Amino acid sequence: MARYTDAVCRICRREGDKLFLKGDRCYTDKCAVQRRSYAPGQHGQGRKKLSEYGLQLREKQKAKRYYGLLENQFEHYFDLAAQKSGITGENLLQILESRLDNIAYRAGFGMSRPEARQLVTHAHFTVNGKKVNVPSYLCKPGDVIAIREKSMGSDKFKTVLEINASRPALNWLSVDRAKGTATVVNLPSRSEVDLQVQEHLIVELYSK
Repeated sequence: MARYTDAVCRICRREGDKLFLKGDRCYTDKCAVQRRSYAPGQHGQGRKKLSEYGLQLREKQKAKRYYGLLENQFEHYFDLAAQKSGITGENLLQILESRLDNIAYRAGFGMSRPEARQLVTHAHFTVNGKKVNVPSYLCKPGDVIAIREKSMGSDKFKTVLEINASRPALNWLSVDRAKGTATVVNLPSRSEVDLQVQEHLIVELYSK
């Protein structure tokens, strides 16, 4: 599978927004977006007026990179969202938020989505008592995500849980960090997804 191997902070700078790809570094003064709030590269500081298509593409790229997806994966999720009743853009964000790696990150079991994805791949989590090592696994309301018992005592998880102990709770996710569990209460509404993206532009892009 294709992987991005360059500095991830360049991605945030390209999108002009924090995508929280570096964990706790994103909350400090070392954040690249705060230090250099312009696109990377020789012409990064030049002013560019985007076309309608350019605006739509940037919103799609921002959402795709926020969740760490490849193009085909993102397009697949859009197709699933379009098939569901309701507003397609909001359906898309709900599907993306229900990924196992995202929920592990939201619950505070990983410092960033890339780290949470790696932890899922290394089989550190269970869903409803069964080991799941697929980051794209889509969780449903009522599902219980838990750190495996033998992983719970590792220095890695002890450090992560300690750092994230004060992370604000989410209304749609019930988290018990002492036990290393998170229960999906319901899928998040649009107001509960803090991604600064105009999803209707993504819908317009794929509707052409």
